[in-house]
Amino acid sequence: MKQYKVGIVGATGMVGQRFTLLLENHPWFDVVALAASGRNKGKTYAEACEGRWKMTVPMPDKYKDMVMYDATADAEEIASKVDFIFCAVDMKKDEIRALEEKYAKLECPVCSNNSAHRGTPDVPMIIPEINADHAEIIPAQRKRLGTKRGFIAVKSNCSIQSYVPALSALMDFEPTEVSVCTYQAISGAGKTFETWPEMVDNVIPYIGGEEEKSEKEPMKIWGHIEGDHIESATTPVISAQCLRVACSDGHMAAASVKFKNKPSKEAMIERWNNFKGRAQELNLPSAPEHYLTYFEEDNRPQTKLDRNLENGMGVSIGRLREDTIFDYKFVSLSHNTLRGAAGGAVLMAELLCAEGYMDR
Repeated sequence: MKQYKVGIVGATGMVGQRFTLLLENHPWFDVVALAASGRNKGKTYAEACEGRWKMTVPMPDKYKDMVMYDATADAEEIASKVDFIFCAVDMKKDEIRALEEKYAKLECPVCSNNSAHRGTPDVPMIIPEINADHAEIIPAQRKRLGTKRGFIAVKSNCSIQSYVPALSALMDFEPTEVSVCTYQAISGAGKTFETWPEMVDNVIPYIGGEEEKSEKEPMKIWGHIEGDHIESATTPVISAQCLRVACSDGHMAAASVKFKNKPSKEAMIERWNNFKGRAQELNLPSAPEHYLTYFEEDNRPQTKLDRNLENGMGVSIGRLREDTIFDYKFVSLSHNTLRGAAGGAVLMAELLCAEGYMDR
């Protein structure tokens, strides 16, 4: 496989830090540029992250002395050095949209962890096992941007990575209505218990914007390309509630679902355990061998035990049973900063490289 030079824009935040760990020994991607806000320009990465390193393992030596760029002011220089960037900046949405388009127009593809472009009709929001074909909208986006190589692709919200894969495996049974409640770890807010002590022994029943994303984003993932845009699906209808809970990592979902063609429990479990997608077909470096795993035990999946399944890139499902209002209910779990954030973006980038979208 070709080697690619990559940049991490937004490298000092929690997701940016996770990117550095995932890419430290990546077989295809070599990090040659780290960027953040202007106040970090000229500092080494170790200096920029001093007192702010949130990972449970130390900063890799290979990054410590790398000198930081200004993500905005140095965009041209960064774009000239890399084949594409990962973007995980903490800015206002309109500023993120402008920054990502700036890189794309500099002919530098953007694999974004941000939500700013998820609603843009010609920006694919890709979960490689589910809707890899949405990459085919990229030529239409390039036409709009006036670019030959540059484009933006985004990964979806971290909360939907727990229940959307489980539902995607059941699509031919035609789910019509879904009620879901997510129990989301504090790392989803970029926090640790040290920096957010009020979360200890606590649950907060509100996460700004999350319920809207949890109801809308799956529809784009399940949608189809129509001309120059992605047309969102109209079913199933999703009702979501999102709670912040006292866990460090791992988002859990409790979902109830109604089907047009109600399957048997055995059929559902068989679909889950054998579900594969384009990421597995291409044998991408970050792809889990088993994307979905069903646990027969009544008390699984558990956040602490199961969030790191398949190096944090697998989804755990359990407690499938009949429901009194819907047809079935189940719980599912994914690692929010691995599958849900940086890992999902790395896997998406691997897909785009393997399919030729990053070629010069």
